[in-house]
Amino acid sequence: MPAQINPSILAADFSRLADEAAAVTGADWLHVDVMDNHFVPNLTLGLPVVESLARAVETPLDCHLMIEDPDRWAPTYVEAGAGSVTFHAEAAAAPVRLAREIRAQGARACLALKPGTPVESYADLFPELDMLLVMTVEPGFGGQEFLDIMLPKIRRARQLIDRHGLRMGLQVDGGVSASTIERCAEAGADVFVAGSAVYGAEDPAAAVAALRAQAERAAAG
Repeated sequence: MPAQINPSILAADFSRLADEAAAVTGADWLHVDVMDNHFVPNLTLGLPVVESLARAVETPLDCHLMIEDPDRWAPTYVEAGAGSVTFHAEAAAAPVRLAREIRAQGARACLALKPGTPVESYADLFPELDMLLVMTVEPGFGGQEFLDIMLPKIRRARQLIDRHGLRMGLQVDGGVSASTIERCAEAGADVFVAGSAVYGAEDPAAAVAALRAQAERAAAG
């Protein structure tokens, strides 16, 4: 699939969130990090903000739930307007049932893995998913440095997806920038979450286009 760039609004100016969301023209999805200060040591936005964003912007929302008890809460984010909901393997009690519920509501169901979680343990779940997210930093805070040691894991994930013959996205999130995106694409990722690399740029829309071009060149090479 063509490279997708999902700007993370965690790096945006929260006082002008609708404007910041509109500034990333050409983005495939808006990545919305939801943290509960339990599963990860940080507290960000939640359902009311997602509901407001969904009404205010045309770009679909990709909600990454870094929360406890996603089995209970993930479906409510679909109801709030998310077109894609990612829950963590480490937090879900019944990931297959949850993925099926999210899909039944009309959204994409996606599974996230923390850096220390082996991808092989979840390969049998892939047919139930629309996307796999390999975290390339420890979840909880934006602006962290990319973990190069995750590149072999991305490669293994791509091999497992291809072995199943699936058309599911392979997303990376954490430290994705102009200096790291090509390595991720070469390893097999095709969906890229970028925060400060987009919102720290003078022209966020141009940054989205440049990152996509880099990823597609690397994947083709």
